Amino acid sequence: MRPFTYYSPTKLIFGLDCIKDQLCTELKRVGATKVLLTYGGGSIKRTGLYDKVQAELKAAGCQVFELGGIEPNPRVTSVDKGAAICKENGVDLVLAVGGGSTMDASKAICAAACYDGAAWDLVLDSSKINKALPLFTINTIAATGSEYDSAGVITNLDTKEKLPIGSPLLWPVVSFLDPSLTYSVPTNQTVAGSCDIISHFCETYFVRRLSPIAQGLIEAALKTVIKYTPVAMAEPENYEARSKLLWTSTLGCNGFAALGNDPSAWPCHGIEHEVSAYYDITHGIGLAIITPRLLRYFLEKDQGLMPRYVDFATNVMELKREDFGSDAELAEAGMVKLEEFYRSIGVPENLSTFGITDEYFEAMGKHIDSHWMAPLKAFVVPFEVSDVVEVLKRCL
Repeated sequence: MRPFTYYSPTKLIFGLDCIKDQLCTELKRVGATKVLLTYGGGSIKRTGLYDKVQAELKAAGCQVFELGGIEPNPRVTSVDKGAAICKENGVDLVLAVGGGSTMDASKAICAAACYDGAAWDLVLDSSKINKALPLFTINTIAATGSEYDSAGVITNLDTKEKLPIGSPLLWPVVSFLDPSLTYSVPTNQTVAGSCDIISHFCETYFVRRLSPIAQGLIEAALKTVIKYTPVAMAEPENYEARSKLLWTSTLGCNGFAALGNDPSAWPCHGIEHEVSAYYDITHGIGLAIITPRLLRYFLEKDQGLMPRYVDFATNVMELKREDFGSDAELAEAGMVKLEEFYRSIGVPENLSTFGITDEYFEAMGKHIDSHWMAPLKAFVVPFEVSDVVEVLKRCL
């Protein structure tokens, strides 16, 4: 195993009705007095969650300010609005209620509220984050895992960029995980969330050296998502399915599954962020379309990765080695079965479904190399811009 240092200051509170009384208690514990409540399109009002949260805030004696309407692929303009509210009113805590977009935007708001300048400055250079407001989250969808990590992704429509922002100061102080809050998630969002979870674990899995502890965790997580996504789709209020998906989501993006492994450049996310920056498609769906093509391409470029693909096919996709004449056949069958799973839950087969062409593919590849958290050379198989273009063309 590789040496590592791991740090997580987030308190996780998991279970049915876990915000009841406990949200009030935690707000009092940290001394919150002025809270910015952030949320997305308003589903929290339709489900009654908004009223429950307001009751807890009132019981804690907090003055509440609001920023609703945070978009999927959250915009930097929303971050600037939230930061302005915080500065104008002396907000001392941000409470994000929603999914990954709301939590990501809220992390950026926490940083921008303590920065004398535009929020986008901090996205372009997160080293400028030297102070941030404390953040609480109440997660309402199994997807990004943003409730238990220190990073987010923000979109700038003017520059057609979708970039990460991250700092140890952006870990949530407390995150509430109530699986019943995900009952109302529409089927298409449940699917997209599960695809995001799968990608998080695949990014960590497909490296050269993998700790056996991490391998077991990742394989169990992937099998859990594959098993319980169809159950949650068919039975939206199945607590067992929703709870397992939510907890798996929480474990997917905080680095824990990567401890002791070779580092990953998260190549699929780097590529998909470019696609959704230009075309604003749903993140998880873009990942699901790109993942099998990218993984096949890696193996074409370097057969030395074959053992990982064989493990994936046998341990995750549950294929039998004796049914195949070679490791190459087994590895390909694993990719095919992954694609079949995606089709079974309604993921489109190609990016062209969304009107995407190869017009911007070269620009996307160049932008990854200069703006992603790692250059193309750091991918598990070193890439050139032309490799990004080829992978994306295979997705059309």
